[in-house]
Amino acid sequence: MASTKPTVLVTGASKGIGLAVTQYLLDKFQANVVAISRAPTPELNALKSEALLHIQCDIADEQSLTSAVSVAVDTYGSIDAVVLNAGTLEPLCRIGDNTPLPLWKKHFDVNFFSLVTAVKTTLPHLRKSPLRGRIVFVSSGAAVKGTAGWGPYNASKAAMNSLCRTLSEEEPDVISVSVRPGMVDTGMQEILRQTGATHMSKAQHDVFLGAHADGKLVKPEDCGHVIAALSLEAPPELSGEFVSWDSEECRAFRRK
Repeated sequence: MASTKPTVLVTGASKGIGLAVTQYLLDKFQANVVAISRAPTPELNALKSEALLHIQCDIADEQSLTSAVSVAVDTYGSIDAVVLNAGTLEPLCRIGDNTPLPLWKKHFDVNFFSLVTAVKTTLPHLRKSPLRGRIVFVSSGAAVKGTAGWGPYNASKAAMNSLCRTLSEEEPDVISVSVRPGMVDTGMQEILRQTGATHMSKAQHDVFLGAHADGKLVKPEDCGHVIAALSLEAPPELSGEFVSWDSEECRAFRRK
């Protein structure tokens, strides 16, 4: 029997933005959450709730991700929304260096092809949602800016936005939105501060160092609220769009 609560599947739910999204969905939006991550974290384990189902899964493994979706449907009876947050920054490299091609392919397995699997397996359920199914793609400004040293990441996020646009055309009854969360205070920023200088220009690397030093990084709780709210309330006019969490289009979805 389907739950009376909406059910949202969240990838990359164990920390950072995904953890914030999961907590808001549980506490504020009263949703069932299927939290998918490679491994549990103390922070995720601390979210004790009958409405939370944690599934350990390598999202790049098609069979494992498909199985996780089946478990989610068996548990709650439906899937009403999907937040695609899991991703990787590595490898940081330049296009012309000697980074082996298999590392690029591994990156795309995580950052792009896992999205295709998630979308294909959840669409039959999203189409049936009485709430109107929604997919939120957690994207990046890198999708439209060719930051040096971020070749795989720039390309995979651009591909993500393209997938979102195409999906909005092919599935008009499902609302699909890509969201730029900004420079968020997560582990990715720490990696950039520690190792980014090897691949990035000094000017670009200094931007990230300065944002951290000046306390200007976005809190996961701020962009996470917008993403959680959009997963259940995004209007049809945003379908196919790439919006920033702090844009005018998202004003109504920010935490008060």
